[in-house]
Amino acid sequence: MTRLLLAAGTAGVLAAAIALPLVGGAGLTVKSSTEALNLEPENLAEPPLKMLTILKDVNGKQIGQFYKEYRIPVGLDKVSKEMKDAIIAIEDYRFYEHGPIDIEGTARALLKNVTGGGVVQGGSSITQQYVKQVLVNSAATKAEAEAAIAPTLSRKLNELRYAMAIEEKYTKDQILEKYLNISYFGAGAHGIEAAAYRFFGVKAAKLSLVQAATLAAAVQKPVSTDPTLGNDAKGRLLDRRNLVLDTMVVRGKITQPQADEAKKAPLGYKNTRIPGGCEESKYPYFCFYVKNEILDNDDFGKTEKERLDFLNAGGITIQSTLDPKMQKASEKAIRNYVSKKDKPVASQAMIVPGTGEIRSMAASREYGLNAKKNQIAFNVVADKAHGGGRGFQQGSTAKVYTLAAALDAGMKLNDGNNTGRVYSVAPYPNRAFETCGGKATGGDAPHPVANSSEGGGGFKTLQTGTWGSVNTFFMKLEEQVGLCETVKMAKSLGIKRADGGKLEEVPTFTLGVNEMDPITVANSYAVFAARGVYCRPKAITSVTDRDGKVIKYGNKCKEVLDEEVADAVNSILSGVFTKGTMSGVGGINRDAAGKTGTTDGYTAAWFAGYTPDLASAVSIGDPRGAFKHDLTGVTIGGQYYQYVYGASISGPIWKQSMMEALKNVDKTSFFPVNSERFGGCSDYCAPKKPKKDKDDDDRGGGPRNPFDDIFGNPGEQEDSPDEGDF
Repeated sequence: MTRLLLAAGTAGVLAAAIALPLVGGAGLTVKSSTEALNLEPENLAEPPLKMLTILKDVNGKQIGQFYKEYRIPVGLDKVSKEMKDAIIAIEDYRFYEHGPIDIEGTARALLKNVTGGGVVQGGSSITQQYVKQVLVNSAATKAEAEAAIAPTLSRKLNELRYAMAIEEKYTKDQILEKYLNISYFGAGAHGIEAAAYRFFGVKAAKLSLVQAATLAAAVQKPVSTDPTLGNDAKGRLLDRRNLVLDTMVVRGKITQPQADEAKKAPLGYKNTRIPGGCEESKYPYFCFYVKNEILDNDDFGKTEKERLDFLNAGGITIQSTLDPKMQKASEKAIRNYVSKKDKPVASQAMIVPGTGEIRSMAASREYGLNAKKNQIAFNVVADKAHGGGRGFQQGSTAKVYTLAAALDAGMKLNDGNNTGRVYSVAPYPNRAFETCGGKATGGDAPHPVANSSEGGGGFKTLQTGTWGSVNTFFMKLEEQVGLCETVKMAKSLGIKRADGGKLEEVPTFTLGVNEMDPITVANSYAVFAARGVYCRPKAITSVTDRDGKVIKYGNKCKEVLDEEVADAVNSILSGVFTKGTMSGVGGINRDAAGKTGTTDGYTAAWFAGYTPDLASAVSIGDPRGAFKHDLTGVTIGGQYYQYVYGASISGPIWKQSMMEALKNVDKTSFFPVNSERFGGCSDYCAPKKPKKDKDDDDRGGGPRNPFDDIFGNPGEQEDSPDEGDF
């Protein structure tokens, strides 16, 4: 008989191979049947279950989560007896009695499937169902997933081989636990703990008889009985729940009166909301930054698919760099100046110099899709690669790159240039501003760059020109240093466009025509604070996998600027608070340096600054379109502004937030400037003053300061309304 069966190979004979011992009433054993079918145990690869990935702040408190499947695995001892009884009664009531294969159930199913012309009855044991779930969950392609549930006898035989190996490998309790944790119950709930919470708002250990019967009913057809799909689906789930209760009576798990009482109960589905991802985090902008950092950083996988699998597999804990105290400082300062109802959005990032660790990411408008609540659905604090948008033009905060390039080229603090109120940018071909590719720049006609509050022109030094943020001075300085050298300096400090495009190498590069994001700008300023050390922005310090293995991620830093050049930049930018465009706002009672920034046409306003311990950048602009919706004649935070300068809103936000964030941090001083190297002037000294004749002294004028007329009060206003976008 065995030889005949092995040779036959038809579906009917195969069914009979299992059914004959049952009909004959003798020899009904796993051994005889599996030998007849030449079945041998085959090891099943069991990839880890997809679970939640937990995001924690610098103090170890959870601030977010990521998942592809909402699942919280639990031990069998954390599942109620009612749930275990219900699932076994309806799915495999002989589970604890039969061996690797339920011969009785399988024979009945195979025979009916063959005679019915297809798979019309399951007959699978819980072990076999677990095998099928593993194969579906581990499928890399749609074809593999379809093959795992294909209605074929070859698939069923493979399932049996895997089931045999599983039963040899685990105890019955272990198999049941694995089955309950891998199964999908509908409504987005994977695993019994998630299902108990989703359906009834309880833990699996607290499931009642009615609730347990409902979940046992859902597991076989989780889509058609999904209660979120409407009343028809709820009706099907209720009918099947009652079938489970009747089956439990037949199997002796409950009495008929218990079943009758349970059937009177309504479905009881509570539709408990599954915790969302970053959109529900207390810090959504930072959470999305971390998510995109994982998907874009080869530290977490060589390919995009590997990185996505790393994130979606879950079961890992991500230790981040976010400091709740500093984040709160940012949020509070922003709220004090900008309302969440305002269309213009203020955003801020704080970064640690020398490590690149991001301590805060905040914005005035809430993250979300609800336009009526004035929410925005992109990360306004970050670049496009991290979920952001196109950013805002950087404005005068970009002038520091020309300043650093000038000092790096050997200029001294009192070197400078003499310009008028207007600087005329020559048309193409303009060789005075060649790109790094050696191409001439310029437009179709000369383009004027004007000063406004900075005065009518005259000689400015690196110090006075920076303190007053004088447009014409920086245009001439960029010409002296070289456009390419300025661009190279900016790039070495980590500057790149927020939209990921190529930097626009144009004469007005120094005036900040490229769109930036606060993370990038803050991190570029952090290089000066770290005395020339650039560090890649960092949001993740370590990852702990599901087995407890910790992977630490170090800082990615390199020296990009001579430390004494950085000291000289710090010296000049420190004067912005006392002698420059932030003098009306003031400093923060510790060593600090920074630069205001207002763009052409007041389309955006910035302040970027730092101490030796913390760097930060604040921007404000209208994401609906900065040129259509500029910052003139606007009411922000309940206050009307005819023009919004860098020192109007961004500067005060920066000051307040930094003072609060650094409240318990010891004061650190900048290194003093090397006076021998940078003191005085070299080849770009101020013109010598003409000798005064005796008549001038007789008129009582006395010696005059050559800067009085041309510099005025640099703290009164900041930048020119003609600055920036060309």
